[in-house]
Amino acid sequence: MKGGYRICERVYAVGGEGITGSGDCCIYLVDCGDGLLLIDSGLGMGVERMMEVIRSLGFDPPSIRMLILTHSHIDHIGGAKRIKDLTNCEVVAHELDLQVIEHGGARTGAGLYGVRYDPVKVDRVIEGETERIELGDLEIDCIHTPGHTPGSISVLVEVEKQRVLFGQDIHGPFAPEWGSDITIWRESMEKLLGLGADILCEGHFGVFRGKDEVRRYIEGYLDYYS
Repeated sequence: MKGGYRICERVYAVGGEGITGSGDCCIYLVDCGDGLLLIDSGLGMGVERMMEVIRSLGFDPPSIRMLILTHSHIDHIGGAKRIKDLTNCEVVAHELDLQVIEHGGARTGAGLYGVRYDPVKVDRVIEGETERIELGDLEIDCIHTPGHTPGSISVLVEVEKQRVLFGQDIHGPFAPEWGSDITIWRESMEKLLGLGADILCEGHFGVFRGKDEVRRYIEGYLDYYS
């Protein structure tokens, strides 16, 4: 497997296919100065490997102070309980995916992967459309972008004058058993387009750089599902 890598100043890829395991979503780390932010946790089997990757990048895993779960699917939340046990980090998620994250069930999609989900307690619940969190010297905007799941969120961080958007699973897919709503998803994508992000860190297809490339990627899926 390859190692993690630097995406831009203070932002790193630390998990996903080729880094921690083929079942994992893309997992991102943000250096907030006084503490680390982790975005999503993967399926669960690659947590120890992810900790090795974080160390190889020069960081100390116990410095992870916050874990944001962008939505309630197993490939994004499966490692959350283990990470929380290892680091004592604060777990953040939206209220509309809270029941699934804290109690499990079919909406995790764990059955598709043949794994068991270990539920985790959410410490900070995002309510409504947006919430700003301060961690270290950074401001982290959690933006409600439902459609893939009811409680999907995207995360926007400005680092070194670059707007970095963590827009997990922009590409879908959609299924009624997950509570998906493609009409609401389209509204969410328009919301993301309005952010003018310089870098997009997506949930399974990696990193897109430059405002034009970010826009093309999002608009491409709007066209695909039109």
